[in-house]
Amino acid sequence: MLQRIRTAPPRYWLVVVVVLFFAGFPTVISSFQAGQWALALILAIAIMGLNILVGYSGQLSLGHGAFMAFGAYASAILAHRYKMDYLVTIPIAGLLTGMVGFLFGVPALRLSALYLALATFALAVVMPSLIKRPVGLTGGVQGISLPPVVVPQLAKDGFTMLTGSAMTSDQWVYYVTFAYALVLFWLAWNLVRHRAGRAMRAIRDGEVAAAASGINISGYKTLAFGISALYAGIAGSLLGLATGYISPDTFPVSLSIQLLVGAVVGGLASIPGPLLGGIFAYFLPIESNQWVPTQTWIPSQIVATVVKAGPAVTYGVVLILLMIFAPNGIVGLATAGYNRLRRRLRGAADRESGHIPPDPQTV
Repeated sequence: MLQRIRTAPPRYWLVVVVVLFFAGFPTVISSFQAGQWALALILAIAIMGLNILVGYSGQLSLGHGAFMAFGAYASAILAHRYKMDYLVTIPIAGLLTGMVGFLFGVPALRLSALYLALATFALAVVMPSLIKRPVGLTGGVQGISLPPVVVPQLAKDGFTMLTGSAMTSDQWVYYVTFAYALVLFWLAWNLVRHRAGRAMRAIRDGEVAAAASGINISGYKTLAFGISALYAGIAGSLLGLATGYISPDTFPVSLSIQLLVGAVVGGLASIPGPLLGGIFAYFLPIESNQWVPTQTWIPSQIVATVVKAGPAVTYGVVLILLMIFAPNGIVGLATAGYNRLRRRLRGAADRESGHIPPDPQTV
């Protein structure tokens, strides 16, 4: 056992450090900030599902916000109408959304990449209107107010023992979200390492070659849609838990675009990419509001226009810079920098040991 721990790859130790960091994070930040980070982790879960679909199976989706809406309303209806414990409804909402995604993936098999993107985008556009129709079930435009979050007494006692302060509802929601993120990221890591993940990557790289190798193209494509929707459904259910209220306006079309941006920025076909993408997609629009000057010598009308458009402009500029300098996402940029540093250190060590001549021109 000790030998396995000593010989563990460095990336495993990095994972342990990241897990411990996020586990202890609510103890050093305010309750409001813990709620914000819970929302960032919720986006990361949804992006992880989208990453399985886009990054690993090569199917483009512009409508994952619709699956989040389905999961959120499934939990809200079960909790509000049938008085179920909200925590119990979260996995149920994920499974129901996964079934819907699987069924949606069946007709999507006949669509090319461009038309699949348009079909999923249309789903994101139509979903808010569909939600408003059954007023008695979904609350229509008024939405559904969820019961307040109740922190279990055991969690209160444990948190008080560790920190000396009582656990708030935002901190409890953070830990629930963190637990789901930990399990779902672990499941995604196992998925991509085994047969299903290898089959999806083969389909992404070339369907003809994958079919010639005996891979069931339609089966794995619909499976990717189902798993991706399951992740989005759980994320939507957790979003309802975090906000305490959902309505059709909670899931606009821009949410689906935000998820895709987070997946691309974090790094497609990578496990840590969705975590970084979720943090980026949630916090950058908030922080960009603080980067626009409100007092300047420019006329007030121009200042008002700049202040209004400033966050969107800042967001767009940062995205352009990231796509220029990190075309493979933040994870791709970090991996390339790490590999380059290793090659330089290894080359310097070889020169010092005499294995490589100091001047290559003398060879």
